[in-house]
Amino acid sequence: MIVTIDGPSGVGKSTVTKGLAARLGFEYLDTGAMFRAVALVMIRAGIDLDDHAAVAAALAGRHIEVPPGRVVVNGEDVTGLIRTPEVSQGASKVGLVPAVRRFLADEQRQAAAGHNIVCEGRDQGAFVFPDAPFKFFLTADPRVRAERRAAELAQKGQTVTVEEVLADQLERDARDALREIAPMKPAADAVIVDTTHLTTEDVIAQLERAVLSCPTARTR
Repeated sequence: MIVTIDGPSGVGKSTVTKGLAARLGFEYLDTGAMFRAVALVMIRAGIDLDDHAAVAAALAGRHIEVPPGRVVVNGEDVTGLIRTPEVSQGASKVGLVPAVRRFLADEQRQAAAGHNIVCEGRDQGAFVFPDAPFKFFLTADPRVRAERRAAELAQKGQTVTVEEVLADQLERDARDALREIAPMKPAADAVIVDTTHLTTEDVIAQLERAVLSCPTARTR
């Protein structure tokens, strides 16, 4: 069984996805780490991330695996190498390359095959797993999202203002919504959950109830 959780940054996707996976006893598919891995590959190869043709060509022969808590590229564990600011910025850029989105959609489907998975991203329900039985799309007030993200960055030692985060989020939201392949949008049958006034526990509990309402899910 596959459960997808999509939405923009600042809505609590990662925390909710991990929490729901733990509650259900499912595996967690970290799709964001896969984009970071692609960015790392390109940066190491000295490829201009704005050169979509060059990025697409460099995907040949690459394979990304995401065993629990790890990210492996062609047999090399890169888990500790993909969390730098440079790679984070690069992940946003490679996410705009149609070939990268198609490549990672295939990798994600392979990773999920035969498993009970909860995955999060921006295009999981509408593009990667359109047949998933449970699709959720999280939203929240833009300023609340920015406040959450700024607080998260502060915990990591990065000082940014809420206004700076808000501007970056609005720009990325527009870019994600307008991209050619797999734009960020709720799947037609996704359940929309506004997290503005909900705690993380509230959201996890709501999604868990929805999934467990299916008799098949309760037997897994």
